[in-house]
Amino acid sequence: MKTAFISHDDCSHHDMGYGHPESPARLGAILNQLQDTRLMQDLEFVRAESVDPSAVRRVHPATYIQQLDLLQPEKGRIMCDGDTLMMKDTMRAVKLAAGAAVQAVDMVLSGQNSNAFCATRPPGHHAERNKTMGFCFYNNIAIAAKHALEFHGLERVAIIDFDVHQGNGTVDIFENDPRVLVCSSFQHPCYPYSHHMSYAENIINTPLAAGAQGVHFRANVESDWLNKLQNHRPQLLLISAGFDAHKDDPLGELELVEDDYRWVTRMIMDVAKTYARGRVVSCLEGGYNLKALASSVEAHIQTLSGY
Repeated sequence: MKTAFISHDDCSHHDMGYGHPESPARLGAILNQLQDTRLMQDLEFVRAESVDPSAVRRVHPATYIQQLDLLQPEKGRIMCDGDTLMMKDTMRAVKLAAGAAVQAVDMVLSGQNSNAFCATRPPGHHAERNKTMGFCFYNNIAIAAKHALEFHGLERVAIIDFDVHQGNGTVDIFENDPRVLVCSSFQHPCYPYSHHMSYAENIINTPLAAGAQGVHFRANVESDWLNKLQNHRPQLLLISAGFDAHKDDPLGELELVEDDYRWVTRMIMDVAKTYARGRVVSCLEGGYNLKALASSVEAHIQTLSGY
């Protein structure tokens, strides 16, 4: 079965302005990179659909959802928080990004695809239950996880987050929910400066010091995550796939390279093969050096596709 690649042109219409790192060019860089590889023939390209509001309400309160819809301006931009701006096309992109995550879960759990990658924006893992943060509006990976649990009836899922920033929103949503194991590696101390001290048994935080290289990342991930994942026995693995821990990324100070993303993707796939019938859904989070982002995503998708 092919890896599904889910995206939509309208995700590039959300634009937070000149110089903002979370730019429309990110998706273009990924697609341009893939066009130069044989992966283009080996992926199943799927057009993302807008999320069903009921899937969002499993994660975010109705009042929060309504507030975002009401805030969207007809022209110009407004600030939802210090890092996150909204313009007239924003909520269309937000709903497509969340919809892609739900579609990916449906396709993988139905057996149509063994795994899927959602090339969408804006990202989601900083969005808390009722709070925009860090370029994020809806928490896409949390919406996907809740859909798997409450629509498809799974009993256990795992979320792996290797973005350079901790997935505080995902922790906020699933803290003390034994159905969801959240494993998050991140530079520390670093934005968002919250939730890194969680003592909930289902939250596995893996802080890394600035300057940490792949050897440190791999050793800490293996030590912190593998036994927990094996004990949890997830029926589906979900990835918050941020590539801003790359050595060339301007927003972080970790030193990962493409081979580190291949390694962690392969590790996740091995766990999925053992406990989840190989089922993996990956959603794009960070990554702001366009060249490093594109080559890292290529390495990630190559591994998902079995190269």
